[in-house]
Amino acid sequence: MLNKIIRFSVENKLVIGIFMLLWIVYGTYELTQLPVDAVPDITNNQVQVITTAPSLGAEDVERLITFPIEQAISNIPGLKESRSMSRFGLSLVTIVFDDGSDVYWARQQVTECLTQVEIDQNANKPQLAPATTGLGEIYQYVVKPKDGYEKKYSLADLRTTQDWIVRRQLLGTPGVADVSTFGGELKQYEVAVIPANLKAMNLTISDVFTALSRNNQNTGGAYIEKGPSVLYIRSVGLAGSMSDIGKIVVKNNSNGTPVLISHVAEVRLGSAIRYGALTMAGKGELAGGIVMMLTGGNSSEVIKNVKARVAEIQKTLPEGLEIEPFLDRTKMVNNAIGTVEHNLIEGALIVVLILVIFLGNLRAGLIVASVIPLSMLFAIAMMNLFGVSGNLMSLGALDFGLIVDGAVIIVEAILHHMHFSKKYALIDRVSQQEMDAEVSGSASRMMNAAVFGQIIILIVYLPILSLSGIEGKMFKPMAQTVAFCSNWCIHFVTNLHSDDQFHVHQ
Repeated sequence: MLNKIIRFSVENKLVIGIFMLLWIVYGTYELTQLPVDAVPDITNNQVQVITTAPSLGAEDVERLITFPIEQAISNIPGLKESRSMSRFGLSLVTIVFDDGSDVYWARQQVTECLTQVEIDQNANKPQLAPATTGLGEIYQYVVKPKDGYEKKYSLADLRTTQDWIVRRQLLGTPGVADVSTFGGELKQYEVAVIPANLKAMNLTISDVFTALSRNNQNTGGAYIEKGPSVLYIRSVGLAGSMSDIGKIVVKNNSNGTPVLISHVAEVRLGSAIRYGALTMAGKGELAGGIVMMLTGGNSSEVIKNVKARVAEIQKTLPEGLEIEPFLDRTKMVNNAIGTVEHNLIEGALIVVLILVIFLGNLRAGLIVASVIPLSMLFAIAMMNLFGVSGNLMSLGALDFGLIVDGAVIIVEAILHHMHFSKKYALIDRVSQQEMDAEVSGSASRMMNAAVFGQIIILIVYLPILSLSGIEGKMFKPMAQTVAFCSNWCIHFVTNLHSDDQFHVHQ
């Protein structure tokens, strides 16, 4: 089979040349589609369930929320392990699946199980964490006032701008899983009950809760037919301002006088309980956010989309506010890829120099060196096919000596036979037919050695390909890329470069 490939390559140079040109074009296109990151993502395949219960302690959260959720998800197929954390007001359950499980299928299974869970009525509805990984934090920024506008905007204004303007627009960016908000003050409308007034009106705190929940909603009715028209009945009861909240009726006295919220409480603006703060450069507190990337996304492409969207959002911000990034994955990715490029270029130059010195023939050295870019393009196409991203591990571990091993064997055999053959001892040039015959014969004789050399190289990497878990995600990309580069095409690429005439004693 290999001998037939060699003969076909030697006899049909134009076909093979066109094929290689097409391969270069296709490989260049695949290069533009290659996901690029700094390091491999070693996060396991997991789904997190988050449940908040502001009025429950850690023991109650564990007993009434965490344990029922763990019981409900215990029989999901592909479940590897589950772990949980229960603290005051918060339950976090992490469900780890096998590496072969699809993350979106796993999220669907967890969601179906959560519909059957009965938890405490004081807890909020369980929610799934965003579909991201431990390396999903790709872009961090702050929303801050410009110089001279510091006194115009409060921390509540900055948080409101972040939540309602910046975050909502960033969520529509392709590749973004979620935007987490930090800092500022979360604005709330507080109803501060005055105990003395409540007691004087013969009311309880439960009456206030009931009145607020029942009188802050819209309701719909039927419709009234009036000639050819239809009038729909709708009751608008949502509070639109603090004065609307103050006018909510708690109950009517015996004489028919209504008791309003404003009679027993003070309605005012407030903020949620704060557990931390976001500061920057010693200039005080600010509000900001962290952009999370979807699992398996291309960080370079997502960051590019985020930057473009941030530039658009900047135009919609209130006067005096600006978005300032302080962490960008692009810099880390560029540094990593720059290191890889530096190593690859230096390695390729060293290999070419060594080949020229030891083969004693410039053209032969360049022929062997041409295997390097062709193998790289093939490897990149296979990396896209198998979902391997370009990073320090997958590209930085390439050894060009291994890649050109088969080509060196064949080209060196051809040169050795032509230089020491008595047939060409008295002539300075050989014809095209003689060159084709020598290339075909020498390559056929040495092909077994070249093939076995490549097989030995691949066997060395088999233990790495068998790794699983975190070790597999860290080191398997390296072994896969080396295996992709060590492809069988390199054994007959050298045949493309046989010329009409060849200097025997060059």
